Amino acid sequence: MLVAVSLGPGDESLLTPAAAAALAGADAIVGYKGYIDLVPPGLLEGKEVFSTGMMGEVERVNRAVDLAEQGRRTAVVCSGDAGIYAMAGLMLETLEARGLLDTVPFEVIPGVAAFNAAAALLGAPLMHDFCSISLSDLLTPWDLIRKRLRLAAEGDFVIALYNPRSRRRSGHLAEALGIIGEQRSPQTPVGVVNRAWREGQQVHICTLEDMEPDIVDMQTIVLVGNSATRKAGGFLLTPRGYHTKYAVGTTA
Repeated sequence: MLVAVSLGPGDESLLTPAAAAALAGADAIVGYKGYIDLVPPGLLEGKEVFSTGMMGEVERVNRAVDLAEQGRRTAVVCSGDAGIYAMAGLMLETLEARGLLDTVPFEVIPGVAAFNAAAALLGAPLMHDFCSISLSDLLTPWDLIRKRLRLAAEGDFVIALYNPRSRRRSGHLAEALGIIGEQRSPQTPVGVVNRAWREGQQVHICTLEDMEPDIVDMQTIVLVGNSATRKAGGFLLTPRGYHTKYAVGTTA
């Protein structure tokens, strides 16, 4: 059995019961070493644990498939949701490439995605149509990312930016914000959440014109509002549209 297990953003309270049960029932747990550290220690006891550093995704998944093929219940841990920019896709792709789709049972345990976690801390920025775009061009050409940014901005989606900035890609976020800014007001609210629901969490609200890319790293989610998004106290609010049909705030 091969299971993609979502750990959520990192706080143990946001690890779902289904994910905890999958880890408890696993014989082996495989993952990036930073994500293995997010697993409650009690759920690692008595398990075979295999981890690698960054860029070891293919090695980890092949090791997990090897273990599952041997009859071991093998959990591959992912932060956030395993099916969103995580390992579920590579696991399924590997099973397909190795001709094991019919012989190795496969399951995905969903979890709290990074944009969910960030949005909760910001209030209600994702109440209308939104999209997520990763700024990492490691596997996706930058020209295609530019196109997606432009079209998402034209479509007036709230935009969640994943993998917004690294040492190697220090200029990508500024360019992305510039592309979005061609379609949005400079006063568009932007939420910046670093290390959501983990130690060192920081939440910052600014405008598109005042956004400072230097405060962002790979553990940050940037949420750019749409044309209706506004500040509501210390939160961000993207109205769903109730105010256009109902007398919001009245009891009559």
